[in-house]
Amino acid sequence: MPHWIRFEHQGDRGFGTLDGDVITRHRGDMFAAPEPTSERLDLSAVRVLAPTQPSKMIALWNNFRALGAKLGVPAPEEPLYLLKANSSFLDPGVVIRRPSSYGGKVVYEGELGIVIGAVCKDAPEDEAERCIFGYTCVNDVTAADIIQKDPTFPQWARAKSFDGFGPFGPVIATNVRPEQLWVRTILNGEERQRYPISDMVFPAATLVSRISHDMTLLPGDVICCGTSLGVGTIKGQRSTIEIEIAGIGTLRNEFVQ
Repeated sequence: MPHWIRFEHQGDRGFGTLDGDVITRHRGDMFAAPEPTSERLDLSAVRVLAPTQPSKMIALWNNFRALGAKLGVPAPEEPLYLLKANSSFLDPGVVIRRPSSYGGKVVYEGELGIVIGAVCKDAPEDEAERCIFGYTCVNDVTAADIIQKDPTFPQWARAKSFDGFGPFGPVIATNVRPEQLWVRTILNGEERQRYPISDMVFPAATLVSRISHDMTLLPGDVICCGTSLGVGTIKGQRSTIEIEIAGIGTLRNEFVQ
């Protein structure tokens, strides 16, 4: 089944389905009965945009058993999460730049992103699952040294919300089962992460349901499922980070010091 994609072509922004290297442009709303047009575009002829424009991006902490065991922290009883600023969102292929106000460690975190497709509030799990439009790739970039810099106040939102620290995409896959997926993170051609989504403490529908009891989820919102073993620092003046999830695609960005 084709994936959904947003793009810019000759100064005009649009969306459609990607089948191989061919985009079929659609009209209307991606999340509300979009209609295909007769227009076809080669992927090489467009600039790929982040596949949705979220009202918010929710990022999980300690949602994988393997990483929790390594860190010596117990599995949480409820989802632990933060919000990333909208200004941190970044398109695939765009350079992530080191913030001028921060000189410490910058860390990659390859993650699966859940894309919401319908208004979701106080939803039981079966309803929450129907509110999931699909899945995408996320790099939850983090200024690691900031989190515990002030012992009186963990700075999660600041550490994860610098401009450009929220790249995601390049597409939304609607025909995948998350429990069958694996996330790979490749830094400068070397694999640094490879872990199964089946190791999540809270699976996708549970996350959507539980979070929907805290806040209303809107079409296009993204829930970053958290990361697992292999998180590391991005070193060097210029590095390439790829988040690859077979069945979805590869999110590729450069980081420049």
